[in-house]
Amino acid sequence: MRTTVGIVGAGPAGLLLARLLHNAGIDSVVLESRDRAYVEQRQRAGILEQGTVDVLRAAGAGGRMDREGLPHDGIELRFARRRHRVDFPALTGGRSVMVYAQTEVCKDLIALQLEAGGPLLFEAEALAVEDAGTDHPRVRFRHQGVEDVLECDYVVGCDGSWGVARRAIPAAATRVFERTYPFGWLGILADVPPSHDELVYARHDRGFALLSMRSPAVSRLYLQVPEGTDAQAWGDEEIWDELERRFETDDGWKLERGRITQKSVTPMRSHVHEPMRHGRLFLAGDAAHIVPPTGAKGLNLAVGDVVTFARALTHQRDTGSAALLEAYSETCLRRVWQAERFSYDMTTLLHPAPDATPFEDRLQLARLERIASSRAAETDLAEGYTGFPFE
Repeated sequence: MRTTVGIVGAGPAGLLLARLLHNAGIDSVVLESRDRAYVEQRQRAGILEQGTVDVLRAAGAGGRMDREGLPHDGIELRFARRRHRVDFPALTGGRSVMVYAQTEVCKDLIALQLEAGGPLLFEAEALAVEDAGTDHPRVRFRHQGVEDVLECDYVVGCDGSWGVARRAIPAAATRVFERTYPFGWLGILADVPPSHDELVYARHDRGFALLSMRSPAVSRLYLQVPEGTDAQAWGDEEIWDELERRFETDDGWKLERGRITQKSVTPMRSHVHEPMRHGRLFLAGDAAHIVPPTGAKGLNLAVGDVVTFARALTHQRDTGSAALLEAYSETCLRRVWQAERFSYDMTTLLHPAPDATPFEDRLQLARLERIASSRAAETDLAEGYTGFPFE
């Protein structure tokens, strides 16, 4: 097989890149190791920044999102039994976010790709990216029990932190920056309407809690738990009792309970792989960086990466200049590090550390008080949450 761009991985990054390239008249092939049902059911992020929403609409993938997604103009911070709303449009010149699950983004992009895009091969396991440092990289893969080779002009690795793309970059040419947090998130899906119309981020002495949603009828909620916690060790009523404690306010707000349909624990870590390019191999999304979910940045960073690549490749085709492709890593990393900084700030703002001293606890509360009382501090949070611009 031969194509201009070989895309490894059919998560939102790989699928959106294929759509952007198709719209630009550039051919691609997408290889995905899992089957279609797995990709369309894989629970991940649910918050789309303003820039991501705009990109999906411009790509022709925003129709169902606009019908079924939940636009949000703010979030609520809770601490010391108080509530403070952060109004995004008022602080950012009109920007907001959209609650629309990654699973739904993938369904929309898969449908478009199969209808009008290039080849999308499910259960096609990438075995290796070869000759990345040359003008003719290739992806060796296995599909339907047969090994094959995809010859490319460029390879984009959207295959996550454990995929083959990252491993194709020589270790001697890389630097890795990472931090692992001593806690995780116990997340649940529940068949109950959300108890609030916007996301609630709660800082409590017992730990962080987040109230989110997947639809008007399905709630998504999280509890800070110790690293290594087994989700099944928590009983349903125990989870609801703990959520109720952490969300408690002085104004009588009530948390509605319902049937829990799913439980899982998400580890918390920050990770950046530099560079994001080696020859004609480009890393995007989780293959290059991981953020803790507190800042809702993971999917949105992946979108920024593939937008940057698609623009750079189109620029080269139209002008003959490879300058933007050569600057891909540097360009993406500027945005990545701002998102890493924001996610770290949000995580350390809202999660009491297991070994936190009383001094550190009071500093957290002072930081929250600052946001609640200073328009400048509040604006910084709102600008970070609604998204850093694509260059």
